[in-house]
Amino acid sequence: MNPKRKQRLIIVLGVLVAVALATGLITFALRENINLFFTPTEVAEGKAPLERRIRVGGLVVPGSVQRGEELEVSFDITDNARQITVRYAGILPDLFREGQGIIAHGKLIGGSLVEADEVLAKHDENYMPPEVQEAIEKAGHPKDTISDYQ
Repeated sequence: MNPKRKQRLIIVLGVLVAVALATGLITFALRENINLFFTPTEVAEGKAPLERRIRVGGLVVPGSVQRGEELEVSFDITDNARQITVRYAGILPDLFREGQGIIAHGKLIGGSLVEADEVLAKHDENYMPPEVQEAIEKAGHPKDTISDYQ
């Protein structure tokens, strides 16, 4: 093999190794920061990973909001099939209320408790987060409220 060809081969192999290493590092970093969306049914069935950051969405169950000391709040959410509890310490959005769609970002603790660090409420009276709407329709209850749930 002539020296020029050998030098080109070494450069090409070096670039390939660098690209593979960069791709591996990016994949590893993204895997740690991806927030997957789960419904209350999926969480209750054990499909959501424990102690990893997730998003969970559903409708706030009427009568389930419990306020603790300081800014601590606990409430249940449902997709009209199953329900789970969300615990949050912070100021809730102005549009948060019972029977409305929300998405909570946080970690799953145990089988049915989400320790949220962020709670998002729907924009207005007519808006439902797409993930929540899809989850409710998949559960066979295409409704915007859960007044007849229990």
